[in-house]
Amino acid sequence: MKFLFNPASHFNLANLFTFVNITAGLMATYFITQNNFFLAIILAWVGGAFDIFDGKIARKYKLSNEFGVQLDSFADFLSFVLVPVFLIFQAVYSHTLDGALLVLAGIVSIYYVISGLRRLIQFNINADAGEVAKYFVGVPTPLGAILLWLVYLASTYAFLPAFGVLAFMVAIGWSLNSTLKVPHP
Repeated sequence: MKFLFNPASHFNLANLFTFVNITAGLMATYFITQNNFFLAIILAWVGGAFDIFDGKIARKYKLSNEFGVQLDSFADFLSFVLVPVFLIFQAVYSHTLDGALLVLAGIVSIYYVISGLRRLIQFNINADAGEVAKYFVGVPTPLGAILLWLVYLASTYAFLPAFGVLAFMVAIGWSLNSTLKVPHP
């Protein structure tokens, strides 16, 4: 069991938490394809919880390494970029838009995915394993996912039409790579 606390191990405790995040994201994606949005959302939140703890465990037990940084970004891309975009596309756009508007929704969704991917790549380029900055520059992808979750809820409860969802998705996608300073918790 020494591998759990060995920073060189790809299967150390922090990375195992990240693997659970990835598993939850993959399962959420499956349940979105089945139109079981409730279970998909629960799994996305489970992934989010494991994302919080993987970093705390890595810092506490000095398990941070380049592999873990890359793995965490992959998990973030899946759970906090692809899953919320796929959820909104499937639950909101595909049921309310058609024709050219559905194509526009696809373009906006791709814009958000590329924005999230760019943000994570840039974060990795600038990050040092084990170090935590005082501020994030740009909105972190987990916060972007929470904002999209709120947009999804507003749409689900008929407070926000699909066009509003599109506008918010563009704005949140922009904020991922902005110069906004977001305090690190």
